[in-house]
Parts: sequence; structure tokens; C-alpha cells
Amino acid sequence: MTASALDAFLEALVVERGAAANTVAAYRRDLEDAEGALGCGLEASGEADLRSYLAGLLQDGRSPRTVSRRRSALRQFFLFCTAEGYRPDNPADKLDAPKIGRPLPRHLGVEELRALIEAIEGYDGAARLRLGCIVELLYGTGLRVSELVRLAMSDVPPGRDWLTVLGKGGRERVVPLGGPARAAIDAWTAVRPVPADGRGSRWLFPSRSREGHLTRRRVGQLLDGLAARAGLDPGRVSPHVMRHAFASHLLEGGADLRSLQQLLGHADIATTQIYTHVVEEQLRRAVFDHHPLASRSDS
Repeated sequence: MTASALDAFLEALVVERGAAANTVAAYRRDLEDAEGALGCGLEASGEADLRSYLAGLLQDGRSPRTVSRRRSALRQFFLFCTAEGYRPDNPADKLDAPKIGRPLPRHLGVEELRALIEAIEGYDGAARLRLGCIVELLYGTGLRVSELVRLAMSDVPPGRDWLTVLGKGGRERVVPLGGPARAAIDAWTAVRPVPADGRGSRWLFPSRSREGHLTRRRVGQLLDGLAARAGLDPGRVSPHVMRHAFASHLLEGGADLRSLQQLLGHADIATTQIYTHVVEEQLRRAVFDHHPLASRSDS
């Protein structure tokens, strides 16, 4: 590859796309790696050469995600080369992307959730009631943390057993409140302090932040501390993990996908279907871990 082609491409990333320095450096590393692996030189490579290079990455144990990123870099580079006249064709145009399995969402087991809830009792006063309300809403309703922190007092009037939540894409949905969640809201609102200057007074969880309510980061920090008190790895506990636990435990209890889709606010049921894989994996592990004949050999 002539230096001018690579340099011109990297310069175009900065000038035409406003790419950050880290992005440019990543493109440079990926393309120079391909250059080193291809004996014929990158700019002169054909489609078969590029396919062989990507296949070799997989055989060497590189993850599909890494290979997919290298493929993307090649495609962008050769698009530039054809557009700028460095070569007449694009040998990367038909390269297949490696299949990247969607990771199963992490979630906590019922006993771990019970330990987490019990650990709340170790806190005092308003801090205990606020944390209890946060946990009950995350686990009891499946709210996204962004939805949780933006709950207004008008969203949770006394006696109502449901919430109206404005979710992603401005989609509104109704979320039922179970008894524990309703009780936690009532207990918290009875002692909920409001800053002297009135900032954040409209929010269920007011704070001195710029937004006037608890931030998503602060909620994550509170859950980290709670996890440590419960004897759980804080790395396994987060607002999103609580949402996954809500969904997975409902499915385990017999809820149907369409109902779960509505509760979670998913626009596409395909997003909700990932939880069926969680339950299937748990069932598979239950058989292989506990069935008396599961570990026998066929010989």
C-alpha cells in the first residue's frame, strides 16, 4: 500500500468526518495489521486475499467482533480508494461479516435479589427508604434507569397502582405497580426531603445535581454499595441487571412474551425474545448439573 493512499484516507477521516484521534489511530492499526499479513500489499489485494486474511484471524482465535471491525476498516478504506481513483474496483465490497452472537443479558437469581433487598435494612432513615424505593421500582417494574430517575411526583400519586412512563422514542406505556413497589413509594414520599431552594421538588428522587434529580451514575453507585453489603459482586449488580432480572423472572413464572414486551417498552418483540434464551440456558444447566445420568459417557 502506498503511503499516500493510507495517509489520504486517514486525513479524510479527520477532515470530512471529524473523526477523533482514537478513531483514526484504530483505523491505522487495523489497516497496517492487514498490510502486514497480506504479502501482496493491501492496495493490490483481491477479494480472495481479503477473505483469506479475515478467515485467518478467526482461526487464530480473534473474536468475531474484532474480525467484524477489521472488515469494516477494509470496506471503508477500499471505498475511499475507488472513489479517489487509487484502484477501479472495491475487493472488500462482498466480504461477509462474521456472525456475532448476541450476548445473553446478565441477571440475578431470586435468592440473590432477596439478599439484596434484605441488605437494605442495614441503612438508616431516609437513605434506607430511598434505596428501598429504587430497588423495588427497578426490580418490580423493569424500568430503565433513565426512566426511573425522571419519575415526577405527579407520576406516582397516592393510591394508584400503575405508572405512566415515557420511554425510548417518546413511546408511552402503562406499568403496573405491585404491592411492595407501591408501599416503597409511599414510605419514601412520606419522608422525601426537598432542597431548601426548591430545586428538584417535582422529581420523585430530588438531588442537587444539575438536572435536579438523581443521576443514572449515582443510582449505579448506590447499587454498588448495596451489593457489597449483601455479599454480592458489585460488578454483577446494576440498574440494567435489575431490569433483566425483572424480565427473566417473569418469564420463568409463566409470563408471555407479548405482555413482557409491553412491560419493558420494547418496540420490537425480537428484542424481548432474548430472554427466552436466558430461560432456556437455565433449564439446560439445570439438567446437566442435576440430572443423575447427565454426565455419563456414551461408551
